[in-house]
Amino acid sequence: MRRIAYYFLQGLIFLVPIVVTLWVVGSAFLAIDDSIRHLIGVAMPGLGFLVMLVSVIAFGFLASNFLTRRLMLFLDRQLDRLPLLKLLHTSIRDLMSAFVGEKRRFGRPVLVDIAGDGRIKALGYLTRDSMERFGRPDDVAVYFPQSYNFAGQVVIVPSAAVTHLAVDAAEVMAFIVSGGVTGQ
Repeated sequence: MRRIAYYFLQGLIFLVPIVVTLWVVGSAFLAIDDSIRHLIGVAMPGLGFLVMLVSVIAFGFLASNFLTRRLMLFLDRQLDRLPLLKLLHTSIRDLMSAFVGEKRRFGRPVLVDIAGDGRIKALGYLTRDSMERFGRPDDVAVYFPQSYNFAGQVVIVPSAAVTHLAVDAAEVMAFIVSGGVTGQ
């Protein structure tokens, strides 16, 4: 019976992320397909995928085009003026731009000596090279994402406790978020 329970849990660990991802993406495509069917009166399966792909590319073009960049920034500022939406919008925008944007703020994965004696270390991302603005010129800010969660904590540590890693930032994030089990 234990063996069956073990296999069941292993199946869940493997299938749940795949099924949830496919369900979310599939639901988005089906919703677009359904909207198009209601709009034009003809079912065209797969058109939702094409519409979503073209829309993302079009918005990327508009956001990077000099003439429309001002409009996009205006819309961005308007969203930032609404109290509850500002928190959600800026958090998602900053997270996305941290990994795929022009400014890539999580570009510097680091290993931090937590205890100061080399025994306990934590993976994180250097977000500020100096905390001089806060009266701490010898300290840096490091963001520590949490495993299996979309949260984390910013910790101020002495710059001497930080070792820069020559590893891809996305690889480090996958390692942290998975609890250290990816990439084995």
